[in-house]
Amino acid sequence: MLELDLIHTLAFGGVALLLGYGLRNTIPPLARYNIPAPVVGGLLVALIVLVWRNFGEVPVRFDTTLQSPLMIAFFTTIGFGASLSLLRSGGPQVLLFLVIATIFAIAQNVLGMAVAWLFGLNPLFGVLTGSVTLTGGPATGLAFAPLFEEAGVPAAASVAVAAAMAGIVFGGIVGGPVGTVLVDRFNLRSTSRAPAKQAARSHAANVEESQPGAAEDSAATFAVLKNVVMILVAMWIGSWVSKWFAALDLTLPAYIGAMLVAAVIRNFDDLTGWLGLSMRIIDVIGAVALSLFLVLALMTLRLWELSALALPLVVTLVLQVILVMLAARWLVFYLMGRDYEAAVMSGGFIGFMLGTTANAMAVMSTLTERHGPAPRAFLVAPMVGAFFIDFTNAIIITVTVNVMR
Repeated sequence: MLELDLIHTLAFGGVALLLGYGLRNTIPPLARYNIPAPVVGGLLVALIVLVWRNFGEVPVRFDTTLQSPLMIAFFTTIGFGASLSLLRSGGPQVLLFLVIATIFAIAQNVLGMAVAWLFGLNPLFGVLTGSVTLTGGPATGLAFAPLFEEAGVPAAASVAVAAAMAGIVFGGIVGGPVGTVLVDRFNLRSTSRAPAKQAARSHAANVEESQPGAAEDSAATFAVLKNVVMILVAMWIGSWVSKWFAALDLTLPAYIGAMLVAAVIRNFDDLTGWLGLSMRIIDVIGAVALSLFLVLALMTLRLWELSALALPLVVTLVLQVILVMLAARWLVFYLMGRDYEAAVMSGGFIGFMLGTTANAMAVMSTLTERHGPAPRAFLVAPMVGAFFIDFTNAIIITVTVNVMR
């Protein structure tokens, strides 16, 4: 067996990650359904290990020491997006959309637990295949997997990835048709004169105007260094916060403390401007950390553990897709205004409640390219899907695990 240390493992993961990008560019359906490149590369390695295992011993052993720090770093960057001023700038519609998404994240867990009960499984299996992986996506699923393993859910990491992947695919497939049905049935039309090609000015869209002179090497280096240090400081203080929660006998993922500290730092900087944080730089650092975390986590999946859970997993996912479709059609559309913008938001709601914000953006872009621009939808949906729902979802999952463990 080949033994890889942490540097070798990180390098191997980096190669797998680049391979995933190459495959996404080569195989159109992977890009069409917004399958993340780290998922493609990491699952490819996991599948090769699975096939090799059938012929004997697992061929390689990875050192995943860096997996947890990378995961915490990513969620820390999410915490830096918790700007109360950003939430206020979106107005009542952002808050309403967040409330709807939060309620249905709870509904996903209730539905999942009901299916788990029918199959005689640990109810937390239903939570794992509910908001953890569908609203949360693969990163949240893999981050919480160790807690679910400890709570008695077998093969939690493999289940999390399977559910998240299926959700991403279904979110991309279902969101567009539901939005189109609403537009056609109610004969809705765009009333905006904004360009059809839109970019959401939100945390998800990663938009920040470059200031004159920012490209100078010394200034750019200092800006990156400052934001890296602030991320590390948030992770450092956050580790103390997490230990304090642990002392209270609360079961929490490792990143919660750092994410909360990062949110405090961000809002302090919004009020004072003393730190000069750059969300553009923080988002780039977060994207790199997420990609490496995902590929390392996926490479080490034990896919052979999924076979016994295939049927309850399929039943849960089918019912979850139906639930989100009904929510988008009969609740989101009506509460968000019953107009064209609401129809586009309904498609985006399906995208991020089953998959990721990238799914939501892709679904809404498809609708607006055909029917016209929807600037309000591109403000509200990504702002909620990219960050705010991650906070409320983390609270929902944490409370549920602590109540049911």
